[in-house]
Amino acid sequence: MGNSTDHAAVDTVNGLRVRAVSEDEVPAWDRALTVGFLRPHVDSAAEVRRRQWEPGRMLAGFDRDDDRPIATFRSYDAELTVPGGAVITADAVTHVTVSSTHRRRGLLSTMMRRDLTAAAGRGTAVAILIAAEYNIYGRFGFGPATRGAGWRVDLRRTRGLREGLPGVPGGRIDFVTMAEARELGPALHERWRRTQPGAIDRDELWWQRNTGEVRVPGFDFTEPFAAVHRDADGAVTGLVAYRVDDKWDGAYPDCTLTVEEFIALDLPTKVELWRFLMSVDWVARIVVANASSDDPLPLLLQNPRAATPQDENADFMWLRVLDVEAAFGARTYGAPGRVVLEVEDKLGFASGRWAIEAAPDGTGTCTRTTDEADLVLGAPELGSLYLGGESAPRLAAAGLLTELRPGAAAAADLLLRTPLRPWNPDMF
Repeated sequence: MGNSTDHAAVDTVNGLRVRAVSEDEVPAWDRALTVGFLRPHVDSAAEVRRRQWEPGRMLAGFDRDDDRPIATFRSYDAELTVPGGAVITADAVTHVTVSSTHRRRGLLSTMMRRDLTAAAGRGTAVAILIAAEYNIYGRFGFGPATRGAGWRVDLRRTRGLREGLPGVPGGRIDFVTMAEARELGPALHERWRRTQPGAIDRDELWWQRNTGEVRVPGFDFTEPFAAVHRDADGAVTGLVAYRVDDKWDGAYPDCTLTVEEFIALDLPTKVELWRFLMSVDWVARIVVANASSDDPLPLLLQNPRAATPQDENADFMWLRVLDVEAAFGARTYGAPGRVVLEVEDKLGFASGRWAIEAAPDGTGTCTRTTDEADLVLGAPELGSLYLGGESAPRLAAAGLLTELRPGAAAAADLLLRTPLRPWNPDMF
C-alpha cells in the first residue's frame, strides 16, 4: 500500500484504487455520492461539496484506470464536548458509500484505515460517525456512544405542565425570521453544547443549510416556525424551531407539532418554551424527534404517561478511541479510584493495558501500565464507555467485556459515570 498520510498517495486493494480527490473532481465525487445513497435523480450539490472539500479529507475509490469514483468517504475536524465540559478534536467521518457493483472488495476498509491512520498521525484523540447500519463499523473499532430519545406527547392527556415549575420573570418569547435565527442561534448553541457531553460544534454552513439560505439538492427545505426566548435583560437563553401539519378530524383540529430544534440554557427557559409549544392552536400532539436520554420532559407534565417514546429511538453517534491517553485524560470522572483496562484493538490504535486513575476532584489521568488488568474489552466497547453512554456492568452481562477482578466492572462504572448522559442532536 501507499503511504496513507500522503495526500497524493494511492492505496490499492484487489485491483481497485483509493486516493484523495482534487477540488476539480468534486462534481464527480458528488455524483458517486448520490448514486451510493440510492438517489441518482438528485441534482448536483457540487457547490456545497466544494465548501466541504479539504486537501486529503475527501477520498474516493476507483476501478483500475477509470477515474470515475465508485466509492466516497469524507472526514473533517469536529469539536466534541466530553464529560466535564472539555472540548476535544474528533475526526468526524461522513458521506461513506460504496457502489453496489464493487461491494466486499476492500474499498471501505481501505478508506477507513487510511483516514483513521491520518487522524491518529495528526494527534486526533477520537473518531465519530453516524451509523446507518449497525453491523458495519464495529470491525473498525467504533461503538455506539450516544442515543436519541424522542417523545410523542398527547396534549389531550397531559393536563399541562406541573404547577410550581420555575419560570423566567420578565422573560419573553418572540418569533424570529430565518435570518435572525442565523444571527442569534450560533452563539446560543456554542454556550449550550459546552454543557452537553457528546455535542459537537456547528459551522456556518450548518446554519445556512438549516435556515434555508443554502439549499442542497435532494434535501427539500420548508421554512419552520422559529422563536427565541429572552430573559428580563434581553439575553437569548433559548431557541425552538417547529412545524405544524394541517390535519383535521372532521370539524375538529387534530394537528401534530413536530419539534426540530430545542435549545434551552436552563430549566426555567425550558419550562417557558414547553409552555409556549403546548399553547399553539389546533395542536393535539407534540412530537420530539430527537431528545437527550436525560431530557426531563415527561416529568414536567402533570401526567407523564402522556409522553410515550418514539419508535425510532436507537443508537445514534458512534465513537472510536484513537489516542487512549489523550481521550481519557481530557474527561472528568464520577468518583475517585483506579481501574486497569486491557484493550484489544484489531487496528492497533488503542491496543494495550491502560490505567485510568481519578482524583477526588474528578480529574483523572490515563497511562500505559504493566499492572494486571481488571477488565478486558475491545475497541468498540471502549468507545461506548468513553462518554458515559454505556456501563461496564451491562457490557459484562452481555458478554462484551470480561471481568478479571471481582467487582471491577462496578468499580469502573462508578469511575466512568457522568451526571448527564451523552447526547448529540446533529446529523453529520
